[in-house]
Amino acid sequence: MKRKDFSNRAMFNNFIYFIIVLLIYTTYQPAKTTNFTAANTAFLFLISVFLFTWFTKFCFKRLENQIFKFNIYDSDRDISEKFDKLIKQQTILAIILFSFDLYFLNLPDFFSGFYILKMIPAVNACLFILLFLSYLIIIWNLSNNVFQVLNGSSISLRSYIISNLSFAVPIFLPWICLSVIYDLIFALPFNLFHNFLLTTHGQIIFFMLFLFSAIITGPKIIQKLWNCKPLEIGEKRYIIENICKKADVKYNDIVYWPIFNGTMITAGVMGVVKKFRYILVTRALLDNLDSSELEAVIVHEAGHVKKKHLLFYVFFITGYMLVSFILSDFIFFLLYSNPVYFITDILGITLVSAAPTLYITITILSFIIYFRYIFAYFMRNFERQADLYVFEILNSAKSLISAFYKIIQISGQSPEKPNWHHFSIKERITHLIRCESNRKLISLHNKKIRNITAAYIISIFIIGTAGLYLNFSDLKTSASFKITENTLQKELQKNPENPEIYKLLGDIYYFKKDFDKTIKMYLASLNLKPDNFEVLNNLAWLMSTCEDKKFIDPEKALYFAKLAVKEKKAPHILDTLAECFYINNMFYEAFKAETLAIELAPKNLMYYKKRLKKFERSYKMNIPEKYL
Repeated sequence: MKRKDFSNRAMFNNFIYFIIVLLIYTTYQPAKTTNFTAANTAFLFLISVFLFTWFTKFCFKRLENQIFKFNIYDSDRDISEKFDKLIKQQTILAIILFSFDLYFLNLPDFFSGFYILKMIPAVNACLFILLFLSYLIIIWNLSNNVFQVLNGSSISLRSYIISNLSFAVPIFLPWICLSVIYDLIFALPFNLFHNFLLTTHGQIIFFMLFLFSAIITGPKIIQKLWNCKPLEIGEKRYIIENICKKADVKYNDIVYWPIFNGTMITAGVMGVVKKFRYILVTRALLDNLDSSELEAVIVHEAGHVKKKHLLFYVFFITGYMLVSFILSDFIFFLLYSNPVYFITDILGITLVSAAPTLYITITILSFIIYFRYIFAYFMRNFERQADLYVFEILNSAKSLISAFYKIIQISGQSPEKPNWHHFSIKERITHLIRCESNRKLISLHNKKIRNITAAYIISIFIIGTAGLYLNFSDLKTSASFKITENTLQKELQKNPENPEIYKLLGDIYYFKKDFDKTIKMYLASLNLKPDNFEVLNNLAWLMSTCEDKKFIDPEKALYFAKLAVKEKKAPHILDTLAECFYINNMFYEAFKAETLAIELAPKNLMYYKKRLKKFERSYKMNIPEKYL
């Protein structure tokens, strides 16, 4: 049995998997203390990788034995579905293992001390993306034998792995480039630009500019990374060029898509701008379809361009960014609502400790719902609209139907098997046959597309307007503080010996400028945990910089700052110590403390250098800066 429908499903499934991995990584927060020592962590990591590899090998070997023992590859198409399910199962297991590495083993914390990783955090991100890709390579390596049998191909293991990796490129590369550019900007001495990027407006503008630049120019980079080569001049190219001309679709080039050595029967189009638009075809598509069938397939791809589907996909991704930005606040309010508090109370866990896990879980679920179901609904209907475009160009769908039947025959896939981004081939053929006899169905579907896209745009506009109001008004701040304060007060009644709750309440009162309550909460936290360097540092900063002068206490501030530094020599803590030395007129000591802070600072150097100049001037003149 041969099946050549793997690439499209793999590409769209991997899109979901890889974005989930990025969400898991980007939402990880460094632990105050790691769960295990470095030696124990290394041991558990190696054991987990070994068990994952062994289980993956066992699963694919068992499937391979079933194929040969029962001669399934000659009689049973269901084996292809078993292979797909096994790939999905092991990929999900790889995501779970990746989460285990981050949240249980705290692997990122063991790499945080390296200088290059502190200076350019994107390098650290690349390392962990490579870790996840390593798990996928294990899966691909051990699944290759089954893939060979199902496809009847002699594709090498190297080509099989590289082809699978190529699906990750369009997803990971923009994010990595964005991270690197962001880090490099902060490494350069452009203070005004830094301050702009630290604002919400600045981050949104910067990200949107990068997003649209990547979307426009990305196809040119991707086709180079995929090693696409121009389709040579000849009958096949002439057919494609003629169809594109007839449909008035402009493009940069028509290229071979060498995915899985070109053995997959598939075509594609990428690029929203004609200068960076490419028509992609595989050798298997050109070799197995006749001229009329090839025309119909290219018309389908041209339909995506003419019906503006590619532009809508850009808008849809942008919409997700907007929704996720707004959703982060909604999740916060949801987490600290009474129903969630009631559930965690029943389970016997504190909401404070459960909140990070609940946050990432809800974030991932919202992403899956948005893309797997809402986006998928649009994609299926867009694919159907692209199918119907053959009536506009060829006035008949007979050639496209013939192409579908040929794909069923060659691929060995069930015509009734749908996937999340396409209707099943049987459904597509049935609808095309119905439209052949009733052309009104075409206009009805086009009307449906207009209605659902209009509904989506209106919904995004309403959500965006509400989100902007929520995020840039005092309502968000006051509501979030009130909800958090109420929840923490409830937690405090259950756990009056928990120093972290007092610390969090102190933080809230500080931002509310209720400094009297802030000091009381911090002191209560220290009473339970005297070595909490963050609380010590916060107290020292408050008593040395408070806008309400009655809370300024230079001696106590210096006392708490010294205790904090004794527990942990971190840049921000040393900066607090420098400020405390400064208000005690100990200018040389302030200068030395800030110098050490700069030596340890992985980023935000402009801030520390500006502070150092202040202390240096006072040290040299031996008077406070305000008198200079």
